[in-house]
Amino acid sequence: MLQKHLHIISFNIPYPANYGGVIDVFHKIRWLHELGVKIHLHCFFYGREKAEKLEQYCESVHYYPRRSMLSNFSSLPYIVNSRRHPALLQRLLQNDYPVLFEGLHTCYLLFDEHLKNRKKIFRESNIEHEYYAALALNENSFWRKMFFNLEAHRLKNFEKYLAHANEILTVSEKDETYFKINFPNNAVTNIFSFHENDTVTTHVGKGEFILFHGNLAVQENEDAVEFIVEKIAPNCNCNFKIAGLHPSKLLIEKTKQLKNVELIANPTAEKMQQLMDSAHVHLLYTAQQTGLKLKLINALYQGRFVLCNDKILHGTHAKAECVIANTADEFLEQIELLMHKNFMLDDLDKRKVFLKTNFNNAANAALLFKKIFE
Repeated sequence: MLQKHLHIISFNIPYPANYGGVIDVFHKIRWLHELGVKIHLHCFFYGREKAEKLEQYCESVHYYPRRSMLSNFSSLPYIVNSRRHPALLQRLLQNDYPVLFEGLHTCYLLFDEHLKNRKKIFRESNIEHEYYAALALNENSFWRKMFFNLEAHRLKNFEKYLAHANEILTVSEKDETYFKINFPNNAVTNIFSFHENDTVTTHVGKGEFILFHGNLAVQENEDAVEFIVEKIAPNCNCNFKIAGLHPSKLLIEKTKQLKNVELIANPTAEKMQQLMDSAHVHLLYTAQQTGLKLKLINALYQGRFVLCNDKILHGTHAKAECVIANTADEFLEQIELLMHKNFMLDDLDKRKVFLKTNFNNAANAALLFKKIFE
């Protein structure tokens, strides 16, 4: 059997796999390696160290620094223009292996004439112009709001170059519909995000508290925590734990004001696992309907009851496995019911059946392999 080689261009160094997009990239690499693929990884980096761990799964790993803020003075989106380096094209041209572009961020070379006859696969992580428009809408700083609006405009204009991809792979059914409508001549397939969970580890019985987790440096998650500490926790007798990376000073101060709320900043992997295992309710909330949330997948694989709003679930099949609330009063009502309810063996069996056909790494890796090489 001939060896299968693949170039993967990543928007950041995908290890440690501790936030949204890089989690998908890292575990995708892990599973493709399991299937025997020889991976040539190209990483644009900023704020993260080179990772020897990647050499365990990759045939070669190359690092490229992101360009300076001068990249912002261009008609190209900043997230794209800041990720270009001449050495990348030179390395891609040393062979004719397929190229997987991880996110619109990495697509500067997607339409390059030198790669005209190559198999090119685009993996989306968000409908980026919608994501940046939502960031602008929720931003208070005038200058940041202006940047987000400008970036949303540039991303929308840049999106047309995705027509050069042989395959477009989405992370949600909502996004799959969007790309099928806007790119009718391209092959579009939904493959849910890869993640850390290979088996269901949920415990039956009762947990001890309500957990919200996420990257707290992201405005969307900070807004969600503010919703919890302002509208839910003060009107509830239950204990809440908020866990995540890089909380702001303002968020730390707000959580300190409530006796039933504990903020765990920058938890270790071991601490995060302990929190996931011990929680009774995993509370997920977002005001932005943007992309598949990996914390939803983690909560379903590792947690007991998942309580969330409709926007978290948009573009997934997961509604039947979650309890839905959209207003503060609805969240309070469902929390009261769930905290007096055991997570039963029947609940666990139902969860396992659902996850076997949804958010399944092994099945997704097999489909991805087929899309790339067959």
